[in-house]
Amino acid sequence: MQNVLNALRTLEEVAERQPAGVAELARALGLPKSSVQRALVTLHEAGWIRPAPGTPTRWTVTTKALHVGRHATGELGLRDIAVPVMEELRRRTDETVHLAVPEGGKVVLVERLETSKPVRIVLPLGHVLSAHASANGKALLAAGPPEIAERLIAKGLERFTEASITDPDALRAELAAIRERGYATNGGEWRTDVSAVAAAVLDASDTPVASISVNVPSSRMTDGSRAALGAAVRDAARLVGEALGRPPGR
Repeated sequence: MQNVLNALRTLEEVAERQPAGVAELARALGLPKSSVQRALVTLHEAGWIRPAPGTPTRWTVTTKALHVGRHATGELGLRDIAVPVMEELRRRTDETVHLAVPEGGKVVLVERLETSKPVRIVLPLGHVLSAHASANGKALLAAGPPEIAERLIAKGLERFTEASITDPDALRAELAAIRERGYATNGGEWRTDVSAVAAAVLDASDTPVASISVNVPSSRMTDGSRAALGAAVRDAARLVGEALGRPPGR
């Protein structure tokens, strides 16, 4: 049992510090180097870690850990369905496309396909998005039960920029407009240089399980492009929802 625990602790530490070597891991874990080396060999043989490129004495995790994590959260099936649709959306728009999911009351970025343009919006995977100042967050709020938005309002709406919606009635009106047109917008509400449009992905029970967005520098967003991109993300989200079992046309 102790060997199993050592291997699991070593895997967690490699993920945190990668690329990581035996001496560094032993110090962090408070274990003898020999115990850490045995754990590394076991993890390597099982396919969980691999030698770092160019540094065979240091280790990184493999995609096996990523796949297990996504299975645990249900994201793998969603991602497998969404990515081809996102690819087509990126091809049509040549702008960065994001996939976000609601997770524990937060909105988390789980996939990103980048534009080929030199000026772009880059956010790390795992980044927590604002629920009321991002297009993804507002799309999910608008599609979800009203009490979720009311709980957010009760906590107070943070101001990130001059464009942020901080008035409760203004946010309620914004969410109603999103439900009417089928997509949300962000016009510099989180960062002045970031604009986006997003639409919620609904599953067979009409539960919002994700949102898809197109993200552009504010300098490239016009009224015309916003409407066109909004229609495109609305269609993309509908296709993913139908692939998840939502009846067409609902």
